[in-house]
Amino acid sequence: MQRTVQTAAPTDFDFIIGDWRVSHRRLNARLQGCQEWTAFRGTSSTRKILAGFGNVEDNVLHFPDGDVRAAAFRSYDPNTRSWAIWWLDGRAPHSLDTPVVGSFSGTVGTFLANDVLEGQPIQVRFIWRTNPGANPGWEQAFSADGGTTWETNWTMEFERSGANV
Repeated sequence: MQRTVQTAAPTDFDFIIGDWRVSHRRLNARLQGCQEWTAFRGTSSTRKILAGFGNVEDNVLHFPDGDVRAAAFRSYDPNTRSWAIWWLDGRAPHSLDTPVVGSFSGTVGTFLANDVLEGQPIQVRFIWRTNPGANPGWEQAFSADGGTTWETNWTMEFERSGANV
């Protein structure tokens, strides 16, 4: 059976287009049984690129020890109907993180990658929740056992803002 290639731009990430105030929670240590979280604020602004087959998210993270700029780049492959998401952190400006790849099912997007943390292989999972009628949310989790168990280590809740980052 031949698959039909999508020609119209996807709308999966339309919910996050615009300007946002962001509430972050980040686990203080990853895959070490840590239970302590640090909360901080940030801003985010997302715009479409690639005629709607991608978007770029410009972020300011107000970490307790200082502000950091970062960007997420998302691109859609109409042949596989999947998204790839790359992260660029201003503290390592010449290095893109391994992309997570996935798609949406209803209002939840799940994106996965194989990566390395401190020399050990891990899996990375992003979950996007569009939360129609409420604030969108994102979370990141790591697994050191092939996806059997996951440790959520970062969450973000987005609130609409009129301000640019």
